[in-house]
Amino acid sequence: MEAELIDEPGTELRKARLACDEPFESVLGQIGLTPLPPYIKRPDGVSLTDNERYQTIYSKARGAIAAPTAGLHFTAEQLSKLRERNQLVEITLHVGYGTFEPVRVDDVNEHEVSSERFEITFNAAQRINQTRERGGRIVAVGTTTTRALESASSDSGQVQPGSSEATLTIKPGYRFRVVDALLTNFHLPQSSLLILLCSFAGRDLVLQAYRHAVEKQYHFYSYGDCMLIL
Repeated sequence: MEAELIDEPGTELRKARLACDEPFESVLGQIGLTPLPPYIKRPDGVSLTDNERYQTIYSKARGAIAAPTAGLHFTAEQLSKLRERNQLVEITLHVGYGTFEPVRVDDVNEHEVSSERFEITFNAAQRINQTRERGGRIVAVGTTTTRALESASSDSGQVQPGSSEATLTIKPGYRFRVVDALLTNFHLPQSSLLILLCSFAGRDLVLQAYRHAVEKQYHFYSYGDCMLIL
């Protein structure tokens, strides 16, 4: 495979043109390694279990650069029970660089999160909207899901189906239109995910939860503990 950079240097995100003799996805399957976060202290691809463990059990479509880690907490049995109760709706997330991009400004109002692709089918949007109309509660699994649902909603909170880009940067003061509860991991400091969390639950409550997690030695990040915010 050959890569040619086709944009100007100076930013973290670069554009490249890739050329290879075989289909691109086939080449990726041959040479690609499971990308591990830097706090997992072993080389990418050394442990074969990473290919299975660092992946949600419900992944289907290619396109994400990492697993949406809140989904790592689920087992097939748990998902089966949710389906039996007709309480599970799936959307497609293509997790992008914005999930990991650190906040480099002192004023969070100046921070913008890079866009991420998502897809919501007509049936999924319809079920979410019907649940809200009945007074039901929408529980988002993960901050990426939250951002996608809020990006896909109208001012009245109606989720629109289709493929689109989540361009929304959620900051304190944002009025959530779709998501009522959130299951999420404990995130890195100085991250847009922590800002989203504080916007959802309130800064004081979130910092109180993090102080408790540190005191009780909870595990943070991808393979760590999670919290449910109602």
